[in-house]
Amino acid sequence: MENNTINKKEIEKFTRIAEEWWNPNGKFKPLHKFNPIRIKYIRDTIMSEYKIKNDNKPLKGLRILDIGCGGGLLSEPMAKLGAEVTGIDASYKNIEVAKHHLKKSKLKIKYYNASPENLKIKTKFDIILNMEIVEHVDDVETFIKESSKFLRKSGVMFIATLNKTLKSYLFAIIGAEYILKWLPIGTHDWEKFIKPEYLIKICKKNSLTLKKIDGMTFNPILKKWSVSNDKSVNYISKFKKV
Repeated sequence: MENNTINKKEIEKFTRIAEEWWNPNGKFKPLHKFNPIRIKYIRDTIMSEYKIKNDNKPLKGLRILDIGCGGGLLSEPMAKLGAEVTGIDASYKNIEVAKHHLKKSKLKIKYYNASPENLKIKTKFDIILNMEIVEHVDDVETFIKESSKFLRKSGVMFIATLNKTLKSYLFAIIGAEYILKWLPIGTHDWEKFIKPEYLIKICKKNSLTLKKIDGMTFNPILKKWSVSNDKSVNYISKFKKV
């Protein structure tokens, strides 16, 4: 039997609000606020990795696979930076929204309604983005294993997720969902949050070596995200395939 990382409840949850992906004041408003720092982090890290001198298309010639791409909030900026982007998502509705938005933005992105274990393409990618997705899958170990098959040797995988701490429960669930109402109640399940050491262990099994890990923190006064040393709630990591 084929391993399946798709969590049906999680897919249904995001499918219900799929129409909201591109509304900066809708259900994905926190993600719209979070997106600029993610884009900058990925771009700067890739430029440093490949020793790219700054220009307006710094990711030109690089193949990126955006796993759990949703409505394309990261896929489109990566394509604008010059990358050859493929986006996949287990929700059919998310992919339909992403394709629809693509008509407006006139970018070239390949979208597939798939998860890593059932993606039928032969391409190997320079960069894989697993951003805010591992806390929504059914089997993290299988998910990382299947994702890493699409990464070429010396390729880079970015994984951003939530740490499993008391602080993350208070901030990401009680604070963001129940008190501030930034996210629909039930968006996150604390039991599925992942400690960095566990993630590193899984990645190591799949020939992925940790090169860098940073925290991402939100300043409620400035209403801005920044990269920090505090990994207790959100963190982002860069792994290299050896």
